[in-house]
Amino acid sequence: MSPAPAPAALRPPLRVALAGIGVVGGGVVRLLEANRDLIARRAGRAVEIVALSARDRHKDRGVDLSPYRWEDDLGALVTAGDVDVVVEMIGGADGMALTLARQALTAGKALVTANKAMIAHHGLDLARIAEERDTPLKYEAAVAGGIPVIKAIREGASANQIARVYGILNGTCNYILTQMERNGASFADALAAAQAEGYAEADPTFDVDGIDAAHKLSILAALCFGTRLDIDAVTANGIRNLIAADIREAEALGHRVRLIGMAERDGSGLYQHVQPCLVPADHPLAYVPGALNAVVAEGNFVGRLFFEGAGAGAGPTASAIVADIIDIARDEYGPAFAMPVDALDAAPAADAGARVGKHYVRLIVEDRIGVLAEIATAMRDAGVSIESFIQRGTDEEQGVVIAIVTHEGPARAVAAALGILAASDHVVGTPMHMPILAL
Repeated sequence: MSPAPAPAALRPPLRVALAGIGVVGGGVVRLLEANRDLIARRAGRAVEIVALSARDRHKDRGVDLSPYRWEDDLGALVTAGDVDVVVEMIGGADGMALTLARQALTAGKALVTANKAMIAHHGLDLARIAEERDTPLKYEAAVAGGIPVIKAIREGASANQIARVYGILNGTCNYILTQMERNGASFADALAAAQAEGYAEADPTFDVDGIDAAHKLSILAALCFGTRLDIDAVTANGIRNLIAADIREAEALGHRVRLIGMAERDGSGLYQHVQPCLVPADHPLAYVPGALNAVVAEGNFVGRLFFEGAGAGAGPTASAIVADIIDIARDEYGPAFAMPVDALDAAPAADAGARVGKHYVRLIVEDRIGVLAEIATAMRDAGVSIESFIQRGTDEEQGVVIAIVTHEGPARAVAAALGILAASDHVVGTPMHMPILAL
């Protein structure tokens, strides 16, 4: 019979160093201060910040940092004898963040990070170091912000074989799509609104081109399917080419447009794709508004699990970071990806073109005789069967909007048809192609 754990008052405090004191770092400081007593009771010991480090010591962060030791050298957080946990909030897949992460784990310090790019690109390497040193590597805040989806899948659903995992993984894109949906805004105007509200960066490339969501999807896929992280196998198509007409047509078809990250493993390999999709109006993802995130995981015994909440921001991200710190204080940790690195499979990438389903295609064409026949011929020659074919008149691109819904068929056939039409002098701009999500 194992001895009862020591009371919180008798256990030494867990000593934490924070690297990178931006919006999220300030949130972590505020949360640890505001809920100090509650956290100690839940963790079984006090959690104390002992050191901080960031590029600008004198920047006003809206929180009093004077009680804590400041280190100008990030490496001092690793070598300090009074640091048990290093919290990395610097960001970026490589550079200082990766160097700090490797040094901390090698030194036997627990590592907590919100850095999805670093985990997606270097998570296996970091997990291996953590296993060798028997020290925790925790990254709840790297995926879906304050939603505890990593813990739920890694622990709560660990007995299940996951059939697929998918969801809305980028709040910026979801905010833009919500603006287009509710206000009839163009993509450019909706993006400007997102930037004005602080949801989008001045350079929104990582968000609107699906790169941020791809990082998160690769992490979820590794966790759900027991496969090695392979960010290069994730294909990503963003929302830049959406126009207001796409939102209207989706609504007319009883759907809404959402940027969906989807991972699914079958006999041919692992499918990982981020792309805008038409989501049926009665699917829970269709009702996720604004900058929220949502994740769906389908287990063979538990069924469908649905997680929704704030995917970014100081409070939600800090909540996930401190939850990881509490787990470490309780000595609750295991392999970073639910099983040892050597047990993870190297699954081949599945053929995305072989996936069968219905598809939405939108074209803007010149108003000329014979254009519709040209489109129909291209679809026929590529082996695409058309379910509906709608012409709506002109749009902001000064052409005729054609919206097509296909019967079920392979994605490669639709891609082939669009390849044929790309050579046409009568097609204006870039066509839009979106799978229709099946329930």
